[in-house]
Amino acid sequence: MVTYNGKTFDIPFIEGYFKTRLTQGHIDLRYVLKSLGYRGGLKSCEKALGLDRGDLDGVDGYFAVLLWRDYQRNQNEKALETLLAYNIEDVVNLETLMVLAYNMKMEQMPFSDIRPLPMPKAPEIPFKADPATLARIKKQVFSLPDPYRRQ
Repeated sequence: MVTYNGKTFDIPFIEGYFKTRLTQGHIDLRYVLKSLGYRGGLKSCEKALGLDRGDLDGVDGYFAVLLWRDYQRNQNEKALETLLAYNIEDVVNLETLMVLAYNMKMEQMPFSDIRPLPMPKAPEIPFKADPATLARIKKQVFSLPDPYRRQ
């Protein structure tokens, strides 16, 4: 299993919610990428390594929650499709990041002449982000008063 920050967030959440233990092998790319000099969240590591999220650039976990709420409250199918596109992008990019990290680690080894893993082929993603929905939610978020700003 490959995650980003899964050791401290995803795995405990899943185990608690489903009342189960995940015992399979687990690579948390947060720590692997940190050892290679990449810090920050998943999206910043993706950017630093040249991955492009296209229309989903700037969409993060908080924004994903807003998309879900928009779908629940307004039955906005475009919000749901955008959320699914965002989630699939996370999963697809984890595979790419894993291969990049593996190849970078192998280059550090004394036997670095081993052939690197080929980059994975991008699968066809059945969901597309809706730019209008993204723009509307961004506008709503940025129009809210800043709770940290002194009045």
